[in-house]
Amino acid sequence: MPAWHTLLLPLALLLAVTAGATDPSNQDWARHGEDPAERRYSSLSQINTDTVARLGLAWEQSAASKRGLEATPIVVDGVMYTTSTWSRVMALNAVTGKVLWQYDPKVPRAWAKRLCCDVVNRGVAVQDGKVFLGTLDGRLLALDAANGEVRWEIDTLVDRNAWYSITGAPRIIKDMVVIGNGGAEYGVRGYVTAYDMATGKQRWRFFTVPGSPEGPFENPELAEAVKTWDKDREWTGGGGTAWDSMAYDPALNLLYVGTGNGSPWPRHLRSPGGGDNLFLASILAINPDSGRLAWYYQTTPGDNWDFTATQHMILADLKIEGQQRKVLMQAPKNGFFYVLDRETGELISAEKFVFTNWASHVDLKTGKPVETGLGTYKDEDKYVFPAASGGHNWHPMAFNPATGLVYFSGREAGWVHSKHDDKWFTYGVDNLPELIGDQKVPDNTGFLKAWDPVKQTLAWQQELPNTWNGGVLATAGNLVLHGTATGDFYALDARSGKVLKRIDVGTGMIAPPISYAVDGVQYIALMAGWGGPAFNTLEGDEALLRHENAGRILAFKLDGAAVPLPAAVAPRGPLPAQPEIVADAATLEEGRVLYVRFCGSCHGLYGSEPMLPDLRRMTPATHANFNRIVREGLYENAGMASFADELSEPQVASIRAYIVHLANSTRADN
Repeated sequence: MPAWHTLLLPLALLLAVTAGATDPSNQDWARHGEDPAERRYSSLSQINTDTVARLGLAWEQSAASKRGLEATPIVVDGVMYTTSTWSRVMALNAVTGKVLWQYDPKVPRAWAKRLCCDVVNRGVAVQDGKVFLGTLDGRLLALDAANGEVRWEIDTLVDRNAWYSITGAPRIIKDMVVIGNGGAEYGVRGYVTAYDMATGKQRWRFFTVPGSPEGPFENPELAEAVKTWDKDREWTGGGGTAWDSMAYDPALNLLYVGTGNGSPWPRHLRSPGGGDNLFLASILAINPDSGRLAWYYQTTPGDNWDFTATQHMILADLKIEGQQRKVLMQAPKNGFFYVLDRETGELISAEKFVFTNWASHVDLKTGKPVETGLGTYKDEDKYVFPAASGGHNWHPMAFNPATGLVYFSGREAGWVHSKHDDKWFTYGVDNLPELIGDQKVPDNTGFLKAWDPVKQTLAWQQELPNTWNGGVLATAGNLVLHGTATGDFYALDARSGKVLKRIDVGTGMIAPPISYAVDGVQYIALMAGWGGPAFNTLEGDEALLRHENAGRILAFKLDGAAVPLPAAVAPRGPLPAQPEIVADAATLEEGRVLYVRFCGSCHGLYGSEPMLPDLRRMTPATHANFNRIVREGLYENAGMASFADELSEPQVASIRAYIVHLANSTRADN
């Protein structure tokens, strides 16, 4: 069976994806991706290649955060709606930045331990006087757009004891609000749900993976999907969470949803008998009226590396080999840029956009990648490209219909996948030279690429100083705009990649910009605040340490002011000596494994500098209270939850011993 498969051919409707006016006095950014096709293209052109040199700050507003900010602001009728950490919502005057109202859903701070990737949120949806919000702890709320009061609230989770979360933005499809969830790293089962926009009543739910070999199969497609899983094993949940990307074609009446990785990552543990494990790492085309599947395409069959297909999707009409095609484009984690027929799911083309060694190419007949064996780590550790963070992650792409190019930020990076059951998630080992062998692998670098989806070739590229940078906006002013990890906001020529304007905002950016107009003035706005899964390490980049990671909303316009920089950060200095703890090699190894599993994603892995407290710098008071902090939740209000259910006192002691060993050995090496 090919990787795409048509289950139902929908009737074409007469509606078309709206393109927007050219340069009106007022123009909203009313949807997450600007239009249902999620092109992230603004038809505004007041700010253009000739005028962008005059770009300056219109206003800034604090987001009351020092962690990652990933939201796409929504602007409707001169009001901006956006989110900060812990799923908090703000409504602001889009001209002045004045806060009109705020809403805090009071997410339990203990929920932070259920997350892989920071306490982030990617924004809201706004429609018919309501603001729709998905919260970190799995609720969906409708707020009054005028004052932030709760209209309705529902629990989207099938199991509140499972480690589910919501970080993605809801989407409005017809009279429904659609939301997915995250948590595949922790064994949860993915699904996407549509709710009545007026009442919150559930319309339909599509589970992305089977719940058991025998059923029940909540949606009939699962009866076919279960055949692609190994049934002779203890079922663990499967993964496949729909934690971010969606797009909608009203003419075809199809909702496109990207699904995530398997749980656990190694397929030899998850499905030892093999199989594609549908619908992991797939693009699903769903009829939003019925919740039934029209077609699917699986980017990474039998996913083995956390190669999700939850990355941003863009819908466009392209002329390919003389034929006008309705396409869907995606550059997912696995390193291939895909162009699909969005009516049928048929693969049109797929080419590598980064160094990729796990697969040689994608077979156009089967639609499946051809694996090289260099990524198969069941029997030996392997250094796999791209890394688990992907050649491109969640950071939104943009498409300019005038240039025909897709613009996105990403990274060249590898990841060590281990054969050992308790170490399969590791990425830094001492024997890396042995694993590289004769491979010619690239250095870890970040980039902004302009990609030609018709030719499947690179048009131009800008190398970036860090591997974790911001999402992208394209405009009719022939501009590409994006922020970087090191605090530089760039405006580039969309055709050549030439830097036309650089503004130092002093705060790293990962969120994408938007553009809107009020009273004839065009604005560019974005959230500034560095974090996400990369906040566990600064990757030795001193530029990230120049200023406090002060979360802000920034809006720019022509002839604006200079951007005031956040307070400077004092140098951290050398690591302090830690008290010696006598521990044998077995205890230190147990501590290492537990640290990586439960601590490293927030506090840094293998001696890297983290954004959150660096445990190699623990004070005597922290040492004295270590067990209370980890097992009793002493700092729970700050987001450090109790791990009493996961870790025993001896295990906590082994973690502390490992941290001290890591601190002192790192200190000695330096």
